[in-house]
Amino acid sequence: MNHIEWNDRYKIGVDFIDKEHKLLFSTMNKLLRISENEEKSEWVCREGVKYLKNHTTEHFEHEEEYMQNINYSEYEIHKQLHDSFRDKTLPALEEELDRTNYSEESVRHFLGVCIGWVVSHTRTEDMAIVGKESSKWIDLPHEKEKDALESTIIQLIKEMFHLNARMISEQYEGENFGKMVCCRFFYRGQQKEKWEVTLVFEEQLLLNIVSGILNVEYPKVDDMVLNVIRYISRQLLDKIKEGFPNTGSMTLDTECLLTHEQLLNSFEREQPYYSLLFDTGEGYFAFSVVAADSVRSGVKSAIDHNNVIDRINEYLVREDEEQAGQKPKILIVDDSEFMLGRMSSLFEANYELIKATSSISAIKKIVVNRPDLILLDYEMPVCDGRQTLEMIRSDKDIADIPVIFLTGRGDKDSVKKVMSLKPEGYLLKTMPDEEIKKNIDEFFENKIL
Repeated sequence: MNHIEWNDRYKIGVDFIDKEHKLLFSTMNKLLRISENEEKSEWVCREGVKYLKNHTTEHFEHEEEYMQNINYSEYEIHKQLHDSFRDKTLPALEEELDRTNYSEESVRHFLGVCIGWVVSHTRTEDMAIVGKESSKWIDLPHEKEKDALESTIIQLIKEMFHLNARMISEQYEGENFGKMVCCRFFYRGQQKEKWEVTLVFEEQLLLNIVSGILNVEYPKVDDMVLNVIRYISRQLLDKIKEGFPNTGSMTLDTECLLTHEQLLNSFEREQPYYSLLFDTGEGYFAFSVVAADSVRSGVKSAIDHNNVIDRINEYLVREDEEQAGQKPKILIVDDSEFMLGRMSSLFEANYELIKATSSISAIKKIVVNRPDLILLDYEMPVCDGRQTLEMIRSDKDIADIPVIFLTGRGDKDSVKKVMSLKPEGYLLKTMPDEEIKKNIDEFFENKIL
């Protein structure tokens, strides 16, 4: 990562906003150059980061004033995104900079996050101001409510499971972070309003929790584990309700267990009001809430005291069938929509596909949706394929994921630069589709053998 290039695709068509965006890009470029200078002083980096932060804050104020002047309907939501970045993300990054005395790694981490956020925000939320895109987030909960819920869940995970959790996403959308168990609870209010609350446990986290409680090592999820976690989940939700008085009148109506496919279908059906993903240190945990205006007619596979044994056995059978039928998972990383479409048409029939258009987006998706193979574009802007692979190999949790480069170049110098990072190989973008497909199919066949 040594350059971020401003170009016309980032223009939203409002002169002063475009000029401020261009200045942000220029400032981040200067900091990138400073970070590569081994003789740089800590003072220079501090001043550069301070300038970037001040300019960002000033830009947010100008942009918010413009949105108010044109009566932009999504102003409050847009402002929440600004506030979250300014008041949470930037201070956390500055704390890391101070702790490491502005080391090269922390400065580049700071810049990587800033570049990823600015580029993504400019291409989506800022474009929505002038009607070129639709806002990604609608009906976001009030920031204080979300903060309170986050703090409550982290505290309860510590109290109940003796784990130190941290929130890693405010918009969990059902990404598959490995084998998981999904418990859904339906609550009814006095006015017949209904809330659907889903708790998602990574299987390893679940087994660790249950093994600790029962003082017996559990190697797999069975009916005993599911019954234990159902009642632990109820206790967790009851404690959450105690912290939010306005939910006190809600009573548990029904419950069910969801496969991952059913979880994804529910996210497609309705956008959650809250959807938070946590890393507990021993596995991931997600908390999602959907508010419905009226009671839905019937709940598939609802559990009650008369059918609990049958329902749990049905769930275990469905899970076994779903696991047996799972396709290998490929993450395709390319900044070209054409290439993403081309690769999708080649592989979608035989593989589960995840797509990313930048290195930063790819790393996020790898963490919560671990693929079996990464097809990585070598010539990406901002952070190229070699630098992306360096980031992957430097993280012990994802370092072993196989990577194959997609490239328009087959020169020896490019190959030499990445050999120490141990990619599985190269595929030229100029190769015929059937040859690319054959190479990937053979990779998975050999992996199975």
